[in-house]
Amino acid sequence: MNNIVLTPVPLEGGFSPDYRPGPFEQLPRSSLPPHTQTRSRRRHAAVALIASLSAFILFSFLAFHGYIAWTLAHPYVAPLTSNPKLAKNLDYIDVSFPSASGKSTVNGWYIPAQSDSGRTVVFSHGYGANREETWVPMYDLANLLHGLKYNVLMFDYGYASAENPMPATGGVEESQQLLAAVAYAKSQGAGEIVVWGFSMGAGTALQAALQTKDISAMILDSMFIADAETLYYNLTQYAPLPRNPSLPLIEWMLPLWTGFNLSAIPSQEVKTTEYDMPIYMIHGTKDAKAPVGIAETIAANQTNPLSSAWIVPKGKHELLFQVYPKEYMRRAVVFLSQVNQTLDLSTT
Repeated sequence: MNNIVLTPVPLEGGFSPDYRPGPFEQLPRSSLPPHTQTRSRRRHAAVALIASLSAFILFSFLAFHGYIAWTLAHPYVAPLTSNPKLAKNLDYIDVSFPSASGKSTVNGWYIPAQSDSGRTVVFSHGYGANREETWVPMYDLANLLHGLKYNVLMFDYGYASAENPMPATGGVEESQQLLAAVAYAKSQGAGEIVVWGFSMGAGTALQAALQTKDISAMILDSMFIADAETLYYNLTQYAPLPRNPSLPLIEWMLPLWTGFNLSAIPSQEVKTTEYDMPIYMIHGTKDAKAPVGIAETIAANQTNPLSSAWIVPKGKHELLFQVYPKEYMRRAVVFLSQVNQTLDLSTT
């Protein structure tokens, strides 16, 4: 019989010099060969690095879209640089009144006509601008209307207000501010109130017109409706963002900065409504911010005999008066005179 000699394995103090581990035993980490320990450390470091990079990329992605949402809600608006008296020697009154919702305060200028007049034009400025909207330029139009014996009301929407700033809401609260401006004009004796809107101010005018019968007519220049489609259309002008998940993310984040959802904007109703009052649409075919097709669709829905559209070939966003001042003024004056005649006939 063969004798088998077993070498005892000490429980403490390390291994016997003659001990060799069996196939299913594992050496302590400190006993692993140096090159194996190095590979293990590198693997753990790589996993940690990938996890950190992934977290950083995700955070940056969310932060980037959060910044876009914040910027949309808080556009930069240059301060006022002049006033009607300095710009065109027009006497004016500083005015202030609460919005129709009571959630904000509106500040503006009221330019009375030279003689008593029951006609007032309320300017509804565009996004990223204030009541001056210098690139239109608004003072020139105010001077034109003053010469035509109109009272003129120019005011700032909340996102452009230096005294009472608030986030932009795509027309939800802005329409309430415009309704208050219309009410102010009416309180000053206006029986004929024309809203002359630009860009988002034109889209806001359409939203306000869904809620009142006090607007007699509207001139809408480069009309912009703030909904998901036009929002994404504008975003892609600046960065090649994927529709998904960028658009849903921004839609989700906007309420964090504004307190309202894009779904609160009645964009579909605006696009399909046949309005009672005459509407004159002015839009350029090269408008990079507001697709001309939307303006054409709204114009096609109108049946008032005075409603019409001037689609300007190669015209750009809100630069139509600058490029074609004589034609612009002529068409606006013709439309206003037609509105005047119709309203005069209806009251006799």
